[in-house]
Amino acid sequence: MIVIPAIDLLDGKAVRLRQGNYDKVTVYSEDPAALAATLRGKIPILHVVDLEGARAGSPVQKDLVRAVIDAFQSTPESGVQIGGGVRSIEAIGEYLALGAKRVVLGTAAVRDPELIRAAALRYPNQIVVALDAKDGMVALQGWEETSSKTVLEVAKELAGLEIAAILYTDVARDGTQIGPNMVATAELAAATKIPVFASGGVGTLDHLRVLSRLPNVVGAIVGRALYEGAFSLDDAIAASAFV
Repeated sequence: MIVIPAIDLLDGKAVRLRQGNYDKVTVYSEDPAALAATLRGKIPILHVVDLEGARAGSPVQKDLVRAVIDAFQSTPESGVQIGGGVRSIEAIGEYLALGAKRVVLGTAAVRDPELIRAAALRYPNQIVVALDAKDGMVALQGWEETSSKTVLEVAKELAGLEIAAILYTDVARDGTQIGPNMVATAELAAATKIPVFASGGVGTLDHLRVLSRLPNVVGAIVGRALYEGAFSLDDAIAASAFV
């Protein structure tokens, strides 16, 4: 399992929200590109979210995203996966043209499943589908709305598509460091053949060790715990390789 640090962009800064709440913001860097540069060459994937785009429904901070991509990418195999407000094929193409390795779609998985299918056909294995859950139901629109579909229902609709990964987040645990929802993560990973990235609540190395043992969970998003020194990146990488 790989460690995937997250950089969330808001007002030109690198931040983290607590439980997806835009009123509970912690700023970790005034210069997100400089932060990305510190991770260059250490991990293969950097997870970046345009929080302003997620709320607006279209990419907003493209110049900043380009700067982060340029600061992080060191080899053809490494790269940024970017999400936040991606609602069209054109937006996907724009992000890939900026140099992104993968593009993350969330709300579209429920509101526009045809877009997911079209994107998977045009950009095979370059699309990550984010399934963010509130009480098991898929959250939409920057986590400010909730759909009537469960995570498992949407995951089953993705079967057969060339999707790079499903990124699963339990919104109630995001930014809390109390640990991911292991039961729900394992249930999702067992229900799909698409690789799963776990997100939301990683706070200790033991959380990473447990995730690394779950079949089909191939990556873990880390944010607040890493930036607040709960563990080092090197230790996180070692824990995620735990066997």
